Amino acid sequence: MKAAFVGKGGSGKTTLAALFCRLLAVRDAPRVLAFDADINQHLAVALGADPDEAAMLPALGDHLDEIKEYLRGDNPRIPSAAAMLKTTPPGPGSRIVGVAEANPLYERLVRTIGGVRLAVTGPFAADDLGVACYHSKVGAVELLLNHMADGPGEYAVVDMTAGADSFASGLFTRFDLTFLVCEPTVRSVGVYRQYVGYARDHGVRIVVVGNKVDDAEDVAFLRAEVGDDLLCWFGRSGFVKAAERGRHLPIDELEPANAHALAELKAALDTSTKNWMSYAEQAAEFHTRNALAWGNDRAGTDLTAQIAPGFTLAPATVAAR
Repeated sequence: MKAAFVGKGGSGKTTLAALFCRLLAVRDAPRVLAFDADINQHLAVALGADPDEAAMLPALGDHLDEIKEYLRGDNPRIPSAAAMLKTTPPGPGSRIVGVAEANPLYERLVRTIGGVRLAVTGPFAADDLGVACYHSKVGAVELLLNHMADGPGEYAVVDMTAGADSFASGLFTRFDLTFLVCEPTVRSVGVYRQYVGYARDHGVRIVVVGNKVDDAEDVAFLRAEVGDDLLCWFGRSGFVKAAERGRHLPIDELEPANAHALAELKAALDTSTKNWMSYAEQAAEFHTRNALAWGNDRAGTDLTAQIAPGFTLAPATVAAR
């Protein structure tokens, strides 16, 4: 299953994404793959890396051409990696990646941090200032998820950039479930409303995860503001405070109430319905938008021809490729 953590900056989405990945990895670490797609690259540190180690991780955004070349395989609709956009969908001949498999991209770009396999987009570099968009780096994650056939008991978890900035690409549609981390504050609820408003027309399933909840009054506030979207909530945590100070305790030492909330996240994701046809249709929609908006002009050709009608990542289709 594919999951995203989104929310207002400072809401704790990176912290909760790291806790969730650590929980999943306890049972079967090779079947968990985390992505840091936030412009502020903190997931590695939240998983237990020291800042120097985190700064040395290979960046997906620096290897976008390599990623495109690998994924296009011998798809006849894609003559070269240069012809691929971040939204290019897979088709017959494309290389389809899994979560747990070994492949050249993962060997070069995935590292294990705190027991969790992690790939990072890379930071917004000084050379990018004023001349580049961070979403060109995030495009590497979108391409990988477009070409990822995740199986039962496999998890791809993405820590997204803060606020509604996630909607600057089609990446927000690539998930079976989106966890929107919400503090019991007016500003955090405002991001929730904005996100839900944008996502409503795209069939994106969102649940709210309360965070930094102190008491019943905080819970009542969240219920009043987000209603049935509230799945669970996390209280203030000495476990998290220790991690923020560089002391990463075993995940089984997390406070029982917060551990129960983590289990609720997993149960919600595990019971989500996988719809590969809808997944393919959304990919085609956003690829068409990008092609018509700017891609065709840049490439000098109609990039909507890259869409293979009827192709999905459903197991039967992938097995027959």
